[in-house]
Amino acid sequence: MKKNTILIVGSEISLYNDIQKTLEHEDYVVKFLSIFTLDIPNYLENNTSKLVLIDIDNVEITKCIALAQYLLNEDLIPFVYLSSNADDITIEKIKRTRPYGFFVKPFRELDIKTSLKLIFYNYLHKNIDLLKNDKKVIEDVPYRIRHVINYINENINEKIDIDELANLTKWKKHHFIRIFSSIIGVTPYQYILINKMEIAKALLKETSQPINEIAFDLGFVNYSNFGHIFKKICFTSPENYRKTKKLYIQLNHTEI
Repeated sequence: MKKNTILIVGSEISLYNDIQKTLEHEDYVVKFLSIFTLDIPNYLENNTSKLVLIDIDNVEITKCIALAQYLLNEDLIPFVYLSSNADDITIEKIKRTRPYGFFVKPFRELDIKTSLKLIFYNYLHKNIDLLKNDKKVIEDVPYRIRHVINYINENINEKIDIDELANLTKWKKHHFIRIFSSIIGVTPYQYILINKMEIAKALLKETSQPINEIAFDLGFVNYSNFGHIFKKICFTSPENYRKTKKLYIQLNHTEI
């Protein structure tokens, strides 16, 4: 599975360097594009990005708002503003583009990492969140998928059967998989594994719990299966992930 690509649009390459350094040990690829690029929509159409960070400092804010309005209208990529100004005038100018967030510079590393995880998660589920959807609901598909998502979240530590999920919707299995994939963007099986691996990463980073216990607690029948899936999704083994994260934390504490 590919890493999420974050595109920074602005006028200062130094911001790109700062964010890239902040996220270098996370599951993101960071790229930079000048706000003065003539055809940014064309770039976005031909280069896959999962999030756009729009820096509105030191540039014409009208260019930034125009880009944000395009992203809002297309509704294909979430976007966030970055600025050292959080005054009412600035907020009034940008709020109608309905961004997914606003980072105030200088930003804290923890704030960036936490916010990004929430933004990606919320955008993934936007089609089942009817309270955030302006379109008139003409069928109960979002309700059924949301019911499935809730069930997965409540039973994420168990072995979840796809047939069982399909039964929750009253649809046939293949129809359920097709609808789920079209709304969420991944298959039910992939969704389950991605969320299990997110929990695994947190436990590997924040605790000393043995890896085989983590695998068992997440519903895997053996460590081998868990390790294979972890490496496929996270591009490294559980052991290397834990070692790298622990070392990174130690170095940061030492510098402080």
